[in-house]
Amino acid sequence: MIDFLRGQVAHLETEYVIIDVNGIGYRVYCPNPYVFAKSNEPVTVYTHHHVREDAILLYGFSSRQEQKLFRRLIDVNGIGPKVALGMLAGGKPEAVVIAIQQENLAFLTKLPGIGKKTAQRLVLDLKDKLDSIGLDLNITVQSLFLDTPTVVSDEEHPAWSEAREALKALGYRDNELDHAWHELQHRVYADESVDSLMKKALQQLFKA
Repeated sequence: MIDFLRGQVAHLETEYVIIDVNGIGYRVYCPNPYVFAKSNEPVTVYTHHHVREDAILLYGFSSRQEQKLFRRLIDVNGIGPKVALGMLAGGKPEAVVIAIQQENLAFLTKLPGIGKKTAQRLVLDLKDKLDSIGLDLNITVQSLFLDTPTVVSDEEHPAWSEAREALKALGYRDNELDHAWHELQHRVYADESVDSLMKKALQQLFKA
């Protein structure tokens, strides 16, 4: 089993990162690949090595805690790697854990691929099994569970200007980014990170 990789980021896409380890490029599917683009130094990616009949895949995470949570999620009947990855892309790991522990079905059913029955199964199977993961849950719960995203302008959002400049560096034009932001505003949180905004914007840009 490949438990982690350490190497240089060779390439990034919206769904995966390619890590160069001693001249070998490993494609690793991640909740947010752009979290690994912050440094030119070698990065450590904690991985889950998934083998099935028709494919051998690597799923990667920026922390050991997120890796552990992913593995707990895929132990639940009906939750495959792609759905678990989508859950971690759609919500902070701390938010997912707290939602399960507090039986917050409203939050869980907003995550990609999670219906009411699956959310109930997550609570039933994992409610008392997540304390050992090691996430810092001593945080403001209200900051994680915002029932409705705050619609803000690009001038008002603290992270969008940085995300916009990064996207322009990738070759996107101002009119494309203006349109993407217009479509994103209704699902952006006030404390959204640059990485999260870039991922959402790229998903929107690919739809155009």
